[in-house]
Amino acid sequence: MANIYPRIYFDNQLVPKDEATLHVASSAVLYGLSVYTVFHVTVENGNYYAFRLKDHFKRLLDSCRIIGIDTFGQDWSYDAFEADMKELLQANSPTKNVFVRASFHVNELLPGTRSRGLKTSLSAFVYDADPIVPTDGARLKTSVWRRTPDYSIPSRAKVNGAYVNSVLARQDAIDSGYDDCILLDSSGHVAELSAANIFIVRNGTLITPDTNTDILEGINRRTVIELADTLDIPVAQRSIDLTELYIADEVFITGTSAFLTPVLVVDAREIKAPEDAITKTLSDAYYDALLSPKSPYQTLL
Repeated sequence: MANIYPRIYFDNQLVPKDEATLHVASSAVLYGLSVYTVFHVTVENGNYYAFRLKDHFKRLLDSCRIIGIDTFGQDWSYDAFEADMKELLQANSPTKNVFVRASFHVNELLPGTRSRGLKTSLSAFVYDADPIVPTDGARLKTSVWRRTPDYSIPSRAKVNGAYVNSVLARQDAIDSGYDDCILLDSSGHVAELSAANIFIVRNGTLITPDTNTDILEGINRRTVIELADTLDIPVAQRSIDLTELYIADEVFITGTSAFLTPVLVVDAREIKAPEDAITKTLSDAYYDALLSPKSPYQTLL
């Protein structure tokens, strides 16, 4: 289990982690009506550098807008959010790299199945930046569960309740001896993992499922595409068949908690990346962007 730091931001104040609680009759508990984001923080010389913090704030805004939670944009500015995240980190004083999970909850009691005009709360907590898959190479299994389609629960919104889909799929993969799952969309195309986006390389081109494939429009996914452009690596965003994974030259995944991780096995089929792998080139660029305080993606908190 991940180590959670002792001070948590909840309802406009810092509280001990055991006091950061939601009522059992709240919409967040009854219906999973919360949205969230997770961002990486590099700790260096007593300073805290948050990776793409403005993008993570915007993701909270976008998720609320999609779901119909109408108070976050009214009550929170980016500057206020940044100041609160800085206060949270300083209160916990981590000495190694961490993740921060920020969530916006509908905290109304027994409102029924609706989302607008209800009481809400922002929470955020700090925990160790431990990867969710082995970063030296992941083993993946195609899930029997399909990715929740946009016309059901939109993947563009990071809605807490929607992650039952990911739990079902990943637990099945773990039970079968794999590290994580590959979710297909309702048409049978490759979508993503339980909490990460996926890329393949074929004939020198970097390929990733497009945004019509029921994927989360991942911030780390966008980072990799931007880095590939600066490195003159051709990128295609399109639908991917499952069998393309089996014959890909390289496969890797990205996500805040997955970092950038090569894939070694898909459905018992070994993926052997070449020595001059594009994955390695992008991995070096990615970790430099993620971990260097001088990276343009960093916000000093």
